Amino acid sequence: GSLIHLMTTRLRLAAHTLRRPRRAQHTLARAQHTLASLPARVRIYELGARDGLQNEQRIVDAATKIELIHRLARMGASSVETTSFVSARAVPQMADCEAVMAGVEQREGTDYPVLVLNLKGFERAKAAGARSIAVMAVPSVTFARKNNNCTPAETVERAATVAAAANAAGMRVRGYVSCALGCPFEGAMEPAAVADLAEGLQAAGCHEVCLADTIGTGTPGSMRALLLEVLPRVPSDQLAVHCHDTYGQALANIYEALQHGVSVIDSSVAGLGGCPFAGPGASGNVATEDVVYMLDGLGIESGVSFEQARHSRDNR
Repeated sequence: GSLIHLMTTRLRLAAHTLRRPRRAQHTLARAQHTLASLPARVRIYELGARDGLQNEQRIVDAATKIELIHRLARMGASSVETTSFVSARAVPQMADCEAVMAGVEQREGTDYPVLVLNLKGFERAKAAGARSIAVMAVPSVTFARKNNNCTPAETVERAATVAAAANAAGMRVRGYVSCALGCPFEGAMEPAAVADLAEGLQAAGCHEVCLADTIGTGTPGSMRALLLEVLPRVPSDQLAVHCHDTYGQALANIYEALQHGVSVIDSSVAGLGGCPFAGPGASGNVATEDVVYMLDGLGIESGVSFEQARHSRDNR
C-alpha cells in the first residue's frame, strides 16, 4: 500500500511539473494578446497651461504662460489647451486669456484649443483667434446646480448651443464629461448617466468626447465599467480620458482605457492643477512625463519627448 501511495504521489508531482510550462505559455500568450490590443500611437492632450495653472493661487503673468505653452508644443504634444474664456471673477488666473492667445506663436501640426462654457465665452474666443474649443457637461445633479445653476441635461443643451456655433464657424469642438467617475458631492456616478451625456455631446457635434475623472476617485474597475457602457454609443477613436492622480490610480486607469482602444490621453506637465470647483480632493492631474514614460515602456508612440517633458517640468 505504501509503495502504491509513493508511486501515485510521484506521478502527481510529475504531472504538475509538466503543466507548469503550459500555464506559463498561457500567461505569456495572454500578455502578448493584451499588448497587441493596445493602440500603436497615442495623442497627448496637454493641460498644463490651462487646467494646470487655473488653480494656482499666485497669478502667473501672460508672458510666462506663453513661454510655457511654447515649451509644451515643442515637447511634441498634439494639443496644448491654451486658456479658458470664462468669468475672471470665477477663475482669476485666466483673466488674461486674450493676451495669452495674442502672444502664442502657433506651431504647425499642434492644436491650441480653449475652454468655453457659454456663447459669450465662445464669441470672445472666436474674436481672439481660437481655432478649436472645448465645452463641458456634468452628470452630477448637485455639481451642475452648484457650479452651473442648471441640470445635467441643461449642461448638454448649453454645450450643444456653443458646439453648433463653433461648427458653423469651422472650428473643432471637444466635449468634456466632468466628474465621469466621481463627484465631490454625490460620490460615484452611474455609468449609464455618463454615457447619456457622452452620446449627447457627440450628437451635438463634438468631434471628441473626453471622460474626465475630475476628482481622481476612479479605479481600473470603475473605468472598465464606464467604458463598457460608453463604447457601444461613442466609438473609441472619438474618446479621450482625463485622469487625476488623487489616489495614485491615474496610470492604472489610463492603461485600462488603452486596453479598450482609447488613444487620446489628457495630462499636465509636472502633474500641475485640478478643478477649482471640485473641492480639495481634486488636486493633481496625471503628470505628462509619467504618462510618456509608461507609453515608451509599452512601445506606444506619442510624439512627445520624455526628456523634453522632464525639462518642461523642471523649468516650469
